[in-house]
Amino acid sequence: MDNYNWLVTDDGQCKSFGTIDNDPPERTYRLYRFLTELEDILEQEPDDALRVQAIIPLVRKLLISSYWLQMEHNPPSEKTGWSVKFLYREHEYPITVQMVVWAPGSESKIHNHATWGIVAMIGGQEKNTFWRQSESDPTIIEPAGEKMLYPGDIIGFTSNAVHKVEPIGDEPTISFNLYGLTDYSTRYKYEPGTLLASKF
Repeated sequence: MDNYNWLVTDDGQCKSFGTIDNDPPERTYRLYRFLTELEDILEQEPDDALRVQAIIPLVRKLLISSYWLQMEHNPPSEKTGWSVKFLYREHEYPITVQMVVWAPGSESKIHNHATWGIVAMIGGQEKNTFWRQSESDPTIIEPAGEKMLYPGDIIGFTSNAVHKVEPIGDEPTISFNLYGLTDYSTRYKYEPGTLLASKF
């Protein structure tokens, strides 16, 4: 199965971009080098969509080269249906790196992240459903599409992209997640039936 790089923009559109290189680098690409290059991109590129497109190839290179990262996850909680294991976070460094696992039959809230984000699928199959916020009122959303993700796919989001995550099948989904600095004043969750918004 071919792998894809995807970008979801604030209007809920999901588009593939770029070429895929799944060959391991000649020199081991380590987490510290990835974080340094990531910081350089964030300083040089202010546009979320362009940031994500520049970072995703580095995420792919990291996961191919530093295979240990793919093993760093916890089983999903029986209570919540998901788990998060932080791989890296540092005070006043605008990056969060984590491994996220969703149990079969669970699903996330409908939400935006209020920051750019990248999700690299490690295991399982995941359906992402997308909405778009109203230009005049971010508490109002309407459906915009969906995308199935498979191991090896990497998807990026701009700050106000709205989505819901749902594992498909009998296996948990496992993903490597990367986020910028969240602006909680613009982060929302939406009720599944009514789509009523509240602060996250």
